[in-house]
Amino acid sequence: MGYWQATRTMCRRLRLAWLVAACCGLVIAASQASAQDDLELVSFDRDVMAVLSKAGCNAGTCHGNLNGKGGFFLSLRGQDPAADWQELVASADGRRINRIEPERSLILLKATAEVPHGGGRRFGRDDPEWAVLTDWIRESATGPDAEAAGVEELVVEPADAVVLGPDAAVPLSVIARFADGTTRDVTRMAVYEPSDPLVGVTAEGVVAFDRPGLATVTVRYLRGQAVARVAVVPPRDDTAFVWNGPEPANVIDEEIFARLAQLSIQPAAAADDLVFLRRASLDLVGVLPTAEEAQAFLADPAADKRATLIDALLARPEWADVWAGIWSDLLRVEEKTLDAKGVEVFHEWMRQSFAEGKPLDVFVREIIAARGSTYEVPPANFWRAHREPIIRGETTAQVFLGARIGCAKCHNHPFDRWLQDEYHDWSAVFTGIDYEIVKNERKDDLDKHEFVGEQIVQVKDFEERKNPRTNQPATPRLLGDQGYPEGDRLEALASWMTSADNRRFARSQVNRIWFHCMGRGLVEPVDDLRDTNPASHPELLEALTVQFIESGYDVRGLVRLICTSQVYGLASQHADDGPLVNDERLYARAIVGRRSAERILDAQVAVLGAAADFAGYEEGTRAGEVAGVEKVRRKASDGDRFLRLFGKPERLLACECERSNEPTLSQALTLVGGPGLHARLGDSSNRLTELLAADLTPEQIVEQLFWTALVRPPTAEEKAAAVAAFAAAASPREAAEDLAWALVNAKELLFRN
Repeated sequence: MGYWQATRTMCRRLRLAWLVAACCGLVIAASQASAQDDLELVSFDRDVMAVLSKAGCNAGTCHGNLNGKGGFFLSLRGQDPAADWQELVASADGRRINRIEPERSLILLKATAEVPHGGGRRFGRDDPEWAVLTDWIRESATGPDAEAAGVEELVVEPADAVVLGPDAAVPLSVIARFADGTTRDVTRMAVYEPSDPLVGVTAEGVVAFDRPGLATVTVRYLRGQAVARVAVVPPRDDTAFVWNGPEPANVIDEEIFARLAQLSIQPAAAADDLVFLRRASLDLVGVLPTAEEAQAFLADPAADKRATLIDALLARPEWADVWAGIWSDLLRVEEKTLDAKGVEVFHEWMRQSFAEGKPLDVFVREIIAARGSTYEVPPANFWRAHREPIIRGETTAQVFLGARIGCAKCHNHPFDRWLQDEYHDWSAVFTGIDYEIVKNERKDDLDKHEFVGEQIVQVKDFEERKNPRTNQPATPRLLGDQGYPEGDRLEALASWMTSADNRRFARSQVNRIWFHCMGRGLVEPVDDLRDTNPASHPELLEALTVQFIESGYDVRGLVRLICTSQVYGLASQHADDGPLVNDERLYARAIVGRRSAERILDAQVAVLGAAADFAGYEEGTRAGEVAGVEKVRRKASDGDRFLRLFGKPERLLACECERSNEPTLSQALTLVGGPGLHARLGDSSNRLTELLAADLTPEQIVEQLFWTALVRPPTAEEKAAAVAAFAAAASPREAAEDLAWALVNAKELLFRN
């Protein structure tokens, strides 16, 4: 009995001592506050949450993970301060916070690695992070303030820096502007994330390179995000660089050349006429020019013949085929969901839209507002291919607005502005879209995703959709907006999305068109436009966006502007081989990349004069004219297999990224000895048969094949080697097939250059 009584007495005295100490602390704090009017208490919202981000505690790889780490859970990148305070202070019997001895708090001992910590040492006792956390605990570890003003803007200086290297350093300054009008220098507490892992950024925001190069640094503080662009160029005498590039032809050249000059980089020389002809023909219409067209273009003395060529290509029907194919990839035009007839009518509607020059905003409005029979109203197939509200919302945002919002499904978007509530409110917009299945004659009764037959797309009232964060019904509202307008639901959505006031639409489509002309987007990935993923040339993207809107969303006009620029016509090789010259973001030279599956196969067919076979299509159909993915399911022909092998997408994703132009070993083996190519080479009615029957000399056959395949004459060395091969071969046919095989496998044909 005496033991327990003594224990209770000791506990009572300890509590009394703690209260006295706490009161003394309050008195001391009060006296300090009276002595220093500008003294601020540590804010959980602005200070502690910033420390948790700065130290990486709430990162997805640490305690911000869905499952936490070591039984300690934080919201990802600090999206929920109230829950984080609860986890730090009120959970686990308060063992992470030591109010009597703040320095002995577990969150400090772990972060300084004074006790074992899986995340290692995050900061030391002399660092500001230590001071913030100890002061906060000493000040009673107060929680978040629901009325606290949030970050409205983060300003980083310099926003665009070019320095001489390689040991150059760029100190960044970061100012946070809050909703209540106050500002704070948060340089030390901001988080810095460089785009290049070889670029270092100190805790104080000093960017350091160990070699010349370009990088963007994403800067985060609480919910504020901003980006700084930094470039390091080799040391030089300021008087040594003299610009000798061509005169700009339009705004594209002005912006690209200005950036190159800023970095002391000369552009590559202009590509020669025949390289330009081959490039433009394959880029714009997907087919090679004939030998006669190439020879006529080379002989044309007109100074403006390149611009005339671009106009002629844009007037050809194949141009509409190319853009119908691009949008068929994006809108998931494939036979399993749409069925063969749905694919056919939707693809033809798109092809006709581009052929007649339909403005892109009208094109998109007609897709979004469509409903009715998927056979009689072709754009209604967009809704047939996207059957869930979440899929519809994500696809519409990504394809038409350049916003990848998928991350916000489970938490606030870590790299963009979108909140989890906004995601679910936007998804609620796409409820109530339903389908009357007139009939479904699918072949596989177990495959619930296959549809064969007409469907009627219907639009009903909004349906209730729960927000999983609040467990309350989501309120339908436009992305980044506050509500939803009255009237026809889909008409209202289509009008808002394509409005000139909604720059996201125009900007994202300009970036996509640039990508398909130039080989990479001004923003990459091409459908991920956000403040933390800036354009390589922001002023150029904005200027093209303005012009696109003012032109009435004229796709042909924008393509013409791009392809008549000096930048588009640069050679792919550069006299300098430095890292900056080869950085594709600068467009100092033409971007080299493997041609698409359709272009490679159509080029083979054009060179050899023997058509590829596509199951369900008429003989002679070009790969670029194929509307879907597999018209006759499970009976793919050689042409279908070739397209699949060389990266044509299955159209299961509404993303440019589903198409792959990366070379593979299987592709190489197919080009070396694939059955389709072998059959076309040996076809008895192909071009080789015609050339051999025309009683031409080996020299003439060689000339014809070079002009047909590579859009140029052979060099003297190439011609001599090819003619010698004819002399050594067992037969002229064998020599002709060997030469044709070599030409259709030439890099000049397989790659954009």
